[in-house]
This record gives sequence, C-alpha cells and structure tokens, in this order.
Amino acid sequence: MVLAGGGRHAVSAGFDDWRFVHEALPDVDHARIDLGVDFLGRRLKAPLLISAMTGGPARAEAINARLAEAAQHLGIALAVGSQRAALEGGAAGGLDFALRLKAPDTPILANIGAAQLTRGFGRDEARRALDMIGADALVVHLNPLQEACQPEGDRDWWGVGAALQALIRDLDAPVIVKETGAGISAVAAQRLIAMGAAGVDVAGAGGANWGLIEGERATDPADKAHALAFAGWGIPTARALAEARNALPDALLIGSGGVRDGVDAAKAIRLGADMVGMASGVIQAATVSTEAVIDQFQLVIRQLRSVCFCVNASNLAALKRVPLLPVA
Repeated sequence: MVLAGGGRHAVSAGFDDWRFVHEALPDVDHARIDLGVDFLGRRLKAPLLISAMTGGPARAEAINARLAEAAQHLGIALAVGSQRAALEGGAAGGLDFALRLKAPDTPILANIGAAQLTRGFGRDEARRALDMIGADALVVHLNPLQEACQPEGDRDWWGVGAALQALIRDLDAPVIVKETGAGISAVAAQRLIAMGAAGVDVAGAGGANWGLIEGERATDPADKAHALAFAGWGIPTARALAEARNALPDALLIGSGGVRDGVDAAKAIRLGADMVGMASGVIQAATVSTEAVIDQFQLVIRQLRSVCFCVNASNLAALKRVPLLPVA
C-alpha cells in the first residue's frame, strides 16, 4: 500500500475558505507599509518564523547554518527541529552555538518533545537545548498522532501534561507549545496558557501529516493501513487560529500548518496569528544555498506587503482589523 499525497493532509488548511475584501482605492504607500513585529524581545522586519524541522543528521549542520543566515538577513525568526538526538547522544548534530553567531539578532527557538518529559527529560535537558544554540525560547512539541502511528512510538502519555506544567514553571526561559500538524483546539490552548506557556503554535492540519509520514516509513502493511485512516485527521489551521484567538484575546499565537504563501500568511494574521510559521519547501531551498532560502521568504514578504496594500492596511495592526469574509 502506498500512502497518497507524500505525507500531506487530505484536508486543506482552510485558508481558501476566506477572502479579503479588495480595496480599489487604497490610501497607503506600498513601500512604507510596516510589517514589523516584536517577538521574544526582538524587533522583526516581518512576522515570519522558519518552522521547526530537521534535515537528518548528515545534512543538519549545513541546513541549519543556511537557515540561520537567511533569518538574520531577512529579519525573521528561526525554530530548529527536535534536539532529542543531540541531547541523548551528546553530538550536536549541527545544532551548536555557531547558529547564534550566524544570527546574532534573530529570535531562535530550541525544540524538545513533550513525550520525552516523562522519559528522563526535564529542566536540565531543556536548559542544555537552549544553551547549545543560544536560543531565546524553548518549543515543546506535541505529536500524539505521530507517536500513535510510529511503530516504535511513545504512546504512554500519562503524566505528560503535569510534566509540561512543571517544566514551564521551573525553566528560566519562555516556553512555547506547538502541535506538529494536527492542530490545537481552543480548549487545549487555554489549558496551555493557564499552565504558563508563553505562547501557542496551533500547527494545524493542512500541511505535513506526520501520521501518514510514519505510515509511509512503516514496513508492516497493518501499520500502513492504520496510518492511512488518519489522512484527514486534525483541526485545519485557519479554524484553529480563529477559535484560539476568540478564546484567548491577548495570548501569543503562532499560525503554522499548510501556509503556502504571503496571502495565506496574511489570512493567518487576520484570523488571529501574531507570527506565521512556514516550512514548506524550506528544507529543499536550504540544501541549495542561503540565497535560495532568502529568495523564498522574500517572495512571501512581497506577497504579504501586497495584501496589505490591496486592503488599505499600513501595518499589521491595521491588517488584523480589515474585513475577511467566508467564501460562499
């Protein structure tokens, strides 16, 4: 059995269900539109985050170096992929303080998995993850669907919530909690913020489906069939953002999952995101050059700026207030 879609969700992220109202007579200067945003104590030129990912240990050093250089050049943020292997094996795997040297002004986010918090990981390991790359904050990722579909997955999550709350309380750095492609509901987001999380990345359905990816990797036909049933699982990103923002008017929200371009990024911001995470195509660009990553995100920034121009929004605060209508 071959899983269709290359590990992508059978449902869309939901951005096509919404449409901006075009302003035919904008009263703004395209060149002077301010896309800047404050994030983790740093001022960014655009509300974009290179989302957590990994290119495998053999390529990680070069890939992460190029991503850091691109983020520094563009004035955007960078989140690295899971640091579990580096923490368990003692090898940095391309994730070391050189990353901070390449991106001195960039918000950098470290990354560990929530499932490891009941398997020996705690405050000390989280601090090591932060220190090895000079990170500004820690991302703790939630991936129950992936673990359920992974033959060797960690499926005992009893106590993970309590361990996460303890980590947030004890760690001397902001903790942002994110899903890995199935979305975070408004109720779950409220719970995480109540725990003390500095922010939530809804990471909704519409992009990579790690359940399907694990199914493609599996050799047992039963494992493949199990994963295939979850092709359409999860909360679409657009819905997760809108519902989380309605429940949490003042919380830091990151929108990721199936964001294809600057128009989707603009819709994510209008629906409630403070920052927008993007991963699609970034690894491929990073295997080529730093310039390829820069080119990819410069196009997104150009598209985002043009959306603001065509809805008469001079900055992101104004973009958050313009009409966004459901597609009939």
